[in-house]
Amino acid sequence: MTLDTLTRAPIGHVNFSVCDLATATESIINEATAVNHGSGNAVLFWNAYNVALASDDADYATLSDSASAVFCDGVPIVWAGKRLHRDVAGWSRVYGPDTMCAVLDQGRAVSLRHYLLGSDQETLAALTTAITERWPGVELVGVESPPFRPPTVDELLERDQRISESGAQCVWVGLGTPKQDIECRRLANALPVTALGVGAAFDFIAGTKRQAPAVLQRSGLEWAFRLAIEPRRLARRYFWGNPRFVTEVIRQKRAQ
Repeated sequence: MTLDTLTRAPIGHVNFSVCDLATATESIINEATAVNHGSGNAVLFWNAYNVALASDDADYATLSDSASAVFCDGVPIVWAGKRLHRDVAGWSRVYGPDTMCAVLDQGRAVSLRHYLLGSDQETLAALTTAITERWPGVELVGVESPPFRPPTVDELLERDQRISESGAQCVWVGLGTPKQDIECRRLANALPVTALGVGAAFDFIAGTKRQAPAVLQRSGLEWAFRLAIEPRRLARRYFWGNPRFVTEVIRQKRAQ
């Protein structure tokens, strides 16, 4: 199983890859370990907010078309997919943090090489410690905290050179939405790597931020937990994004 063999189905302006976590993990590892001397793969994990952004920004929406896979990061995406596409089986949540854990774990069997790009030095140090303690033998070949400003062309070229020289096969990108999605596409165009935009996975695995309890995740209320923890940073995401997402799903359903 590879990323290009996964079923795709649209929710709003986003073409989602429909599968479960095990299939996604297998596909990512197979793709990352394949011999590739050309471009790489952009793997995105999108939720209701990403669908809302795509409905408001045509350029952002094209990221899903050019990505090798766009997985269902949020439970509401799964609910919407099942309602909009009753003929498509296999809608399941493929959560970025869970996928990162699974690939780090199972990738050890094939000596998969990983590069961490994003967050701050403190979080990256905690993340590196957590990974090496939880999955002994995992191959971390690079760790980089980019500056909190738009990089220059020269800085991007130097970043690409560091990643290339490291021999990385998977580049985990934690820069926040939408920057990480744009960077994943850029990396995939520039290097033969599999770039995965996993956002808060860095903080959750490192233990620097609390993750929503499983019961809230299953019920689709993870957003409420995160909003309570970080109201200032996430207010627009949920108060604007959630209604916009619902509007997109209703529009699509009525158009069927």
